[in-house]
Amino acid sequence: MALTGRAALIAALGSIPVGILEPSWTGMLAVNGPLALACCVDYALAAPVRSLRLSRSGDTSVRLGETADVHLTLTHTGGRPLRARLRDAWPPSSWQPGTEIAASRHTVTVPAGERRRLTTRLRPTRRGDRKAAQVTVRSYGPLGLWARQGHHTVPWTVRVLPPFTSRKHLPSRLARLRELDGRTSVLTRGEGTEFDSLRDYVPGDDTRSIDWRATARQNKVAVRTWRPERDRHILICLDTGRTSAGRVGDAPRLDSAMDAALLLAALAVRAGDRVDLLAYDRRTRAQVQGRAAADVLPSFVNAMATLEPELVETDSRAMVSTILRSAPRRSLVVLLTSLDAAPVEEGLLPTLPQLTSRHTVVLASVADPRVEEMQRSRGTVDAVYEAAAATQTQSQRARTADLLTRLGVTVVDATPETLAPSLADTYLSLKAAGRL
Repeated sequence: MALTGRAALIAALGSIPVGILEPSWTGMLAVNGPLALACCVDYALAAPVRSLRLSRSGDTSVRLGETADVHLTLTHTGGRPLRARLRDAWPPSSWQPGTEIAASRHTVTVPAGERRRLTTRLRPTRRGDRKAAQVTVRSYGPLGLWARQGHHTVPWTVRVLPPFTSRKHLPSRLARLRELDGRTSVLTRGEGTEFDSLRDYVPGDDTRSIDWRATARQNKVAVRTWRPERDRHILICLDTGRTSAGRVGDAPRLDSAMDAALLLAALAVRAGDRVDLLAYDRRTRAQVQGRAAADVLPSFVNAMATLEPELVETDSRAMVSTILRSAPRRSLVVLLTSLDAAPVEEGLLPTLPQLTSRHTVVLASVADPRVEEMQRSRGTVDAVYEAAAATQTQSQRARTADLLTRLGVTVVDATPETLAPSLADTYLSLKAAGRL
């Protein structure tokens, strides 16, 4: 016999977990029994959430500013169709501001025994590892009046790599490198050149390049041509101490230093040199050594992805000791650090002679273009004070750069937009001068 009235309501409530009915619902049941009955039946017919099986696939890395697609496969093993709203939760920095709700919410209908694949598109705003949080599933009944809700933990990590925006400068620097390698006259003068080939003498050639033995063998004047040495060792050292946390524009100084390091590494690898990386403040934060040419850039961007500035004073003495251990033979050491007077004069200057006596040293620093703007400001009392402060800052940086130059250090002081190409040009100039 069919149940009616209160008996039907009690039968429908049999599938509702104990404790779900709060006191406030008791009054509602008494006042509007048919609606309450419909809600309870709808809840009972909603597909269970706990029995769902979820798995992930898709991108595991992405460059900052680009998009990554992470797929969530939902397998429904229950006996009733699944009608659900799903939230795939990730850290807030996984999306551009204001786009999280649209990107992380999905509506899905899955017949019993079938599966569906949902795609969550990430566009991270920060470097580092982005780990998936819980997947929340809300399963509705056929009337949409009531729903079951549950959570699933489905691990996945997307590593956000440095954007390497300076790669646009690589073709022009490679062209200069090919020009440097392909000269038909004497290429370089000084220490650090390799013999390339012999050719006939033409008027205007340096007589010191004449190969007299070859001339005697072939009865015509032959001259030697040279090319820059290959297989030189370059160690790029990133200072990750407190000064690297200072923001220039929209990014920390460390990010601009990373971009310059990537361009230099890409250029040096194409030049046939060996490139290593060290990130240091009071301890080693990242290190890449002994990679084959094809693995240098992937290893660099992977190591840099999780680096963040540390709010501690860099231990310059320990950093120099680590550099000397990492580069026992003569190398080009590129320090990407601050040019502020206090940390350089008190920390780095006393230890630099140990480096310059064994290595060729380049110090590259990120300059703030805002300081130059302030230096040119006029018209108000505040503007004049700003100009005076900016002039003093520039004077201190110039003085510090002069002290470094006297110790044999090549200084590159440039804004974030020009630091990477300026450092690459310095490398090419040193190579052309035979100093590598």
